[in-house]
Amino acid sequence: MERCPWSEGSDLYRAYHDLEWGVPLYDDRALFELLILEGAQAGLSWSTVLKKREHYRRVFDGFEPELIARYTAAKVAELLADPGIIRNRAKVAATIQNAQAYLALKAGGQSFSDFLWAFVGGKPIQNHWQALAEVPAKSVQAAAMSKALLGAGFKFVGPTICYAFMQASGMVNDHLLACPRHAAVQQLVRP
Repeated sequence: MERCPWSEGSDLYRAYHDLEWGVPLYDDRALFELLILEGAQAGLSWSTVLKKREHYRRVFDGFEPELIARYTAAKVAELLADPGIIRNRAKVAATIQNAQAYLALKAGGQSFSDFLWAFVGGKPIQNHWQALAEVPAKSVQAAAMSKALLGAGFKFVGPTICYAFMQASGMVNDHLLACPRHAAVQQLVRP
C-alpha cells in the first residue's frame, strides 16, 4: 500500500493513518478530544501525542467536558506532575477552558459537531494532492474556524492547529491521490 509519506515513521503512525486520519468524525465528545489533542501537539510532533493518547484519555476522564470543566488546582497539579502527558501549564489550563467553552456552546443549543462542520458546509472537502509538498498548513476555512473558536473562548486553536484538526477529523480529505485511503475516505458519508 502506498500510504501518505508522513505516516511511514512507525507502526503506530501507519495504523493511525490507515484507520483514523481523514475519516469523517461527527461525535461531539470525540471531536472535543481531537481538538484538545491537536492543541497539545502544538510545537511537537503528532507521534508524541499519539504515543500518549491512551494515557491522556485516562487522566483526562475520557475527555468528558463536564468533568474537565470542574478540574481544581489540585487536579491541575496532579496533571502537571504526570510524565504520561505533555506537562505544559498553558495547555492543561487551555483544556479546562476549552471544556468550559464547549459546555457554553452546548448550553446555547449548539451541537459542537454542527458548529465545526459548518466551516466546510457540512461535508468533507475533497482535495486532490499529488505530493506532500502541495498540502497546505492552513486554509481559509481553518482561519475562520480558528476565529470562531477563539471568539467562543477556546484556546490553542490557531489556523494551523485547526487545519490539522480538519485533516484528522475528515473535514478535509488530504490523503494524497496515490494513497488508497484517499478513495476510501471519499466514499464515507455522514451517518
